[in-house]
Amino acid sequence: MKNKLRKTYQYWITKQLDGIGVIEVILILVIIIGLVLIFRNQITAIIQSAFESINGNAGEINTEIKLE
Repeated sequence: MKNKLRKTYQYWITKQLDGIGVIEVILILVIIIGLVLIFRNQITAIIQSAFESINGNAGEINTEIKLE
């Protein structure tokens, strides 16, 4: 009887440690989507600032390039 319980216990322990389940993946996605929605304005401002900086400096880079 003890061997059967031990084997059943070991089976369930190893089965639970196999990897990430569907529920964990769904919870992670919900958290990421929630954070994006909460910080939407800040993320948009950072991206716009980065693109403005890239576009502003692109003119300087193009003037420094000389073709010989």
